[in-house]
Amino acid sequence: IPAAGTAFSYPISSLVAGRLGTGQVQTAPLMVRYPDTAYAAHGNYAVEYDLVLPLQNTSDRPQTVRLALQTPIKFDAPASGLRFFAEPPNRIFFRGSVRLRFRDDQGTPQSRIIHLVQRQGQQGDDLVRLTLQPQEIRWVQFTMLYPPDATPPQVLTIETLADPLSRP
Repeated sequence: IPAAGTAFSYPISSLVAGRLGTGQVQTAPLMVRYPDTAYAAHGNYAVEYDLVLPLQNTSDRPQTVRLALQTPIKFDAPASGLRFFAEPPNRIFFRGSVRLRFRDDQGTPQSRIIHLVQRQGQQGDDLVRLTLQPQEIRWVQFTMLYPPDATPPQVLTIETLADPLSRP
């Protein structure tokens, strides 16, 4: 997990001129492009993501971690972090469901399907929030089928909260 008070994000769908400073294009190449369509703005429609995240708290104190799918503002140049609108415009960029499997803080297996609707430049709400004990490893499985009407970019963010006892 990242250090307390920090986060890291994995691009799920980034594109030409929208690599979020990573230099990576996470969009499959087009086989055919029609003249009146955007260049490689299709994301990864219908690609299934089945990610298993081994969250490990290597510190000597409990750490609270949150996992979120986010739709940041598109940018290309290197930057110090993702950017979001304070009030996202009324343009839907992502509409789809994700599945999470994990053990909660009491050790009970959980399986959740969450339907998300995100606007351009919107920070994601918590998909799951877990408090890991010192030296604990907890696995979280994130599964999603990238929706065919989504507009990139999207990222999967893991954040370690500065105050491990903070709750919304």
